[in-house]
Amino acid sequence: MEPESAVAVVTVPFPAQGHLNQLLHLSLLLASRGLPVHYAAPEPHLREARARLHGWGCGGAGAGSPFLTAVRFRALEVPAHASPAPDPASPFPVHMLPLFEAFCAGARSPLGKLLEELSASHRRVVVLHDRMAAFAAGEAARLPNAEALGVHCLAASYNVGWADPGHALLRDHGLVFHPSDACATKEFVALARRMGQERRRAPGAGMVVNTCRALEGEFLDVLAGIPSSDGPKLFAVGPLNPVLLPGTTGSARHECLDWLDKQPSSSVLYVSFGTTSSLRPEQVRELAAALRDSRQRFIWVLRDADRADMRDEAAPESGARLAVAASELGDATARGAGVVITGWAPQLEILAHRATGAFMSHCGWNSTVESLSHGKPILAWPMHSDQPWDAELVCKYLRAGILVRPWEQRHDVTPAAAVREAIGRVMASDEGAEMRRRAAALGEAVRGAVAEGGSSRQDLEELVAYMTR
Repeated sequence: MEPESAVAVVTVPFPAQGHLNQLLHLSLLLASRGLPVHYAAPEPHLREARARLHGWGCGGAGAGSPFLTAVRFRALEVPAHASPAPDPASPFPVHMLPLFEAFCAGARSPLGKLLEELSASHRRVVVLHDRMAAFAAGEAARLPNAEALGVHCLAASYNVGWADPGHALLRDHGLVFHPSDACATKEFVALARRMGQERRRAPGAGMVVNTCRALEGEFLDVLAGIPSSDGPKLFAVGPLNPVLLPGTTGSARHECLDWLDKQPSSSVLYVSFGTTSSLRPEQVRELAAALRDSRQRFIWVLRDADRADMRDEAAPESGARLAVAASELGDATARGAGVVITGWAPQLEILAHRATGAFMSHCGWNSTVESLSHGKPILAWPMHSDQPWDAELVCKYLRAGILVRPWEQRHDVTPAAAVREAIGRVMASDEGAEMRRRAAALGEAVRGAVAEGGSSRQDLEELVAYMTR
């Protein structure tokens, strides 16, 4: 048992990879400063979060991180729920909704028991919960020595758009905020609203945001003036992911990095659409044709979306999509022009590599921040939720990317010619060279933010000081 004077930190992620990843990075940052951290999630997600951790000197083998032993992984039992195969026909991951509902309804009780246990043996318990797991704030409010802060896993600017879609900052840059019901299912929007009600019933101390002033300084200033259901404090501590130097790899080196070592600088397009969306076979065919005909080197992560229960069970459609891709790519992979990865990819190491020139991405906030923090421009292909906003921010405000597919065409198959034209603009034109310079400058600014004396480092130190006061 730890001494009674200690402060226990409990991090509660939402059970989707982008959220699990951010909260685990935050947990490691806090553990590296000597804080005892308890990372609480359903057991399958604890397992995958550890297995997929990279960038902390572990190259994908989570047990190799020197700070991971300071994090205690605490399983939250949730009710049995369906775990259907991903549906490539749906841009939104409807197959995850049974898990999301079961988690938000069932994780409250086991979390409450964990907090009571820690409350009895610690001077203070601080709960850092994903804002989509806001029931944790209510559980913290029940205890006399506990408090909560919401962790905002989206862009800070998203909240500005949510609060005021007509704000001058959006108008001045031509930014369009698409309403949530246009970007997600009505069931998910209803769940998000319920979590908002949870935050308003049990307001916490404030909000922790995975961003920095180098990317969203103007929006952070606006956000600081908007009353928050999470409480008055605002800590911009991002990027939470490690910012790697070129050539950084862990002990378990992925074979794609050996291939990257042999490629010219800034010559490779990295293609990945995250863990919650799967491409339809028709779209796989068009994208494969575009990669083949672009004559650009590429790494393409082509895999099924995660299942809700994290089973590694490929759906029949997965093999069909791989066969389609192989038929369209022809001999591109055989002659060494590209690599197709069907499993987990070491994204941070790929983005940090000197050979990687740009990232074709779904624009989840995790991927967006990881790309920009390593100075790589983005070919934006948003799928759902906050991703259309992230694409707006990257392309119009930061000017570090281009839109491959307009959001209004999300239900259509984007033809190979349009994809190929976007690849050429970024990888083989004067416009693309300028975009790469702009992204590289943003990467330098982000590295400055997390370095000694930088804005994010200062906010992280202030967060630690507040929690341990």
